[in-house]
Amino acid sequence: MFLYDMILPLVGALILIICVLVGVAFLTLLERKVLGYIQIRKGPNKVGFAGIPQPFCDAIKLFTKEQTYPVTSNYLPYYFSPIFSLFLALLVWMIIPYLSGLFTFNLGLLFFLSCTSLGVYTVMIAGWSSNSNYALLGGLRGVAQTISYEVSLALILLSFVFLIGGYCLMDFLMYQKYLWFVVMTFPLALSWFASCLAETNRTPFDFAEGESELVSGFNVEYSSGGFALIFLAEYASILFMSMLFVVIFLGCNIYSWEFFVKLAFISFMFIWVRGTLPRFRYDKLMYLAWKSFLPLSLNYLFMFVGLKLLIMSILF
Repeated sequence: MFLYDMILPLVGALILIICVLVGVAFLTLLERKVLGYIQIRKGPNKVGFAGIPQPFCDAIKLFTKEQTYPVTSNYLPYYFSPIFSLFLALLVWMIIPYLSGLFTFNLGLLFFLSCTSLGVYTVMIAGWSSNSNYALLGGLRGVAQTISYEVSLALILLSFVFLIGGYCLMDFLMYQKYLWFVVMTFPLALSWFASCLAETNRTPFDFAEGESELVSGFNVEYSSGGFALIFLAEYASILFMSMLFVVIFLGCNIYSWEFFVKLAFISFMFIWVRGTLPRFRYDKLMYLAWKSFLPLSLNYLFMFVGLKLLIMSILF
């Protein structure tokens, strides 16, 4: 029995990791196709049928290229930060609300905040250990941006913690059986989506990877495998943030096909924004975080606390 309890979570985790990585592969294909059609071209269509095996060809190409590293870099932090980055991006998937209880635990939202906070260090260490001015500047920008938007993410989550009275994602499944939260908290949903864009360093908030002025940002010194791991971590985070958006705002029945349609739509919106919007100015980015999203999320937090107190005073 003990062996069964040990093996089952390991097999479940392995299947989950494989499924996430395959999902990431096809998310990159979707992005290249959508950006192609936005720019009135085809996107990948030569490899196999309609370019479907293209992500796997890219992965083989990246991982078989020669690994180079700067002579002046701090080798161990430089080498391990992409690995740690991907590890965190995959570890956070443990909080998916499975009814079978594979990994779901009561403090899922706190675990999510802890993992995203640790993700800041991987960007910072990748930029610093490369010993390049461009990489360091990109890393510093990424850290400032991520820390700023984590505040609004945490406050929005805290609003829902007061509303549903718990940190477990399973509660969202029960509370959204008849009405999605996006109906009553639409401004919060928009704020959450924009914060997710900033948190995953996506356009229009891709200052950590500003190609025009920073060559490629914090990952400029990475090639082949290291670059591939950073790339995988970013897209795994996009997929996870899309999943969390659907869980929190759009109903949380993970066993229905509608859940995955909504997940694909939110992932498509991440790509749509990239194809449509230009990059923000850096001071506007900080202004948006501290002067717009912070007051909005605080007001909603006070409203939910007031609602909870009102309901408790009526009931008791």
